[in-house]
Amino acid sequence: QLQASGGGLVQAGESLRLSCAASGRTFSSYAVGWFRQAPGKEREFVAAINWNDGTTNYANSVKGRFTISRDTAKNTVYLQMNSLKPEDTAVYYCAARQGNTRVFSAGYNYWGQGTQVTVSS
Repeated sequence: QLQASGGGLVQAGESLRLSCAASGRTFSSYAVGWFRQAPGKEREFVAAINWNDGTTNYANSVKGRFTISRDTAKNTVYLQMNSLKPEDTAVYYCAARQGNTRVFSAGYNYWGQGTQVTVSS
């Protein structure tokens, strides 16, 4: 199971760090991604990381502002979100899949419950 946490209410320009922890398994040989879904919109890719080699990829909308990373000792993936904008408001989900990262949500088999991020202007 995946457990996402760290969401909250912040003002534009502020930062948040989301965490995604796995229970009952390690992330070894998995890719872990963050997706988000705003009200009335489709779920969209945010960022992903290959656990084994740390390679990452990002949506253009968050490049330079968000950083995905992993802590192998804690079996946890983080999404550091800086310079937040109101358009970043969404429920953020972490997901995992065996193999390399994918930008499509259908490529992920395991999903966390989501954490709400709200950015006020």
